[in-house]
Amino acid sequence: MHQRSRCPLSNKLLPVPRRELIRRLGKLGFVGPFPGAGHEYMSRGLLEVRIPNPHGSDISTALLQKILKRAGISREEWFDTD
Repeated sequence: MHQRSRCPLSNKLLPVPRRELIRRLGKLGFVGPFPGAGHEYMSRGLLEVRIPNPHGSDISTALLQKILKRAGISREEWFDTD
């Protein structure tokens, strides 16, 4: 389990490294990442989710929430991918 991805006492989202985001999306049925116009993306069926460019720091909780919402992933599903 990646220690920074989940608070052990709650379902609170915490910042996550880009690699961890890609790994978990893969476990949830997404394929990729594929090159896109400005950002890479991952897809599941017809759904495409943009992946932030690598920049050395973790993906913020606010951006992670937006990505999960766009992907149709609940917090429970996210935490179950540990």
